[in-house]
Amino acid sequence: MTDALATDGMPVDVLPTDPASGLVRPEIALPVRGSAYERADTETLERLGQVSSATACAKLHGLGIRHSFVEGPRPLKPGYRVVGSALTLQFMPQREDLAAGDEQEYVERHTALWHVLEAVRPGDVLVIQAYGSRFSGCVGDILARYFQRKGGAGMVVDGRIRDSGRIRDLGLPVWSTGVTPHYASQSELFPWAYDVPVAVGGVLCMPGDLVVADDDGPVIVPRAMADQVVASAQDHEEWEVFSRLRLDEGARLSDYYPLTPDTRGEFEAWRSAQGSAL
Repeated sequence: MTDALATDGMPVDVLPTDPASGLVRPEIALPVRGSAYERADTETLERLGQVSSATACAKLHGLGIRHSFVEGPRPLKPGYRVVGSALTLQFMPQREDLAAGDEQEYVERHTALWHVLEAVRPGDVLVIQAYGSRFSGCVGDILARYFQRKGGAGMVVDGRIRDSGRIRDLGLPVWSTGVTPHYASQSELFPWAYDVPVAVGGVLCMPGDLVVADDDGPVIVPRAMADQVVASAQDHEEWEVFSRLRLDEGARLSDYYPLTPDTRGEFEAWRSAQGSAL
């Protein structure tokens, strides 16, 4: 293989012509890397960390974002929760002149799958576009361990993972559509690009967007709207605490969920009395 330079100045591989296979390989530099982007600051992440995926989804809907729930990926283990900045990885359909053959698994080390792991920063959530593939094991135990060691907070995979038992033992929060024994490019997909927009479970995720994921699933929060979501969600979460208390005391559902103008006033008085206890 010969070397070329990506836009970030990192050496990448140019796939050569392979006369033995009868395929002429195009001279294309892989992996593709998107433009630089900014991650959310620690304060924003900490504030969003108090918001459930259900509340984030509801508040985004109220703000005009209709599609934020990543449908399909489920937590590898119940109770997982993560909030972090999206680091994106895009798989694309395989084409035999670009990646095929017995050496394919070794070719992966020159792809976006390896490069994206070197781009990990503490608190990142790796968001992987894999079209819900049932056969591509996008990440396995070794890569998950490396991701975690570099400070990665969790993964949302619109596709499958391999070595699920070992990944579960790591305690790394992972959401995926299932498991498979296949390695990443063993089937119909190939790791193509990173730091690019991705489509996961019917939702657009831009690099640097915020990911909120828990037992209800992952939600993508546009980075520029994080403060609005937090402000709206904090009030919502607090009045739900109040409503649960009143309902547990025997109050009528229609009076406290959602709050009426009268019970809203009661809530405000209750919240004021609580002070910093919330």
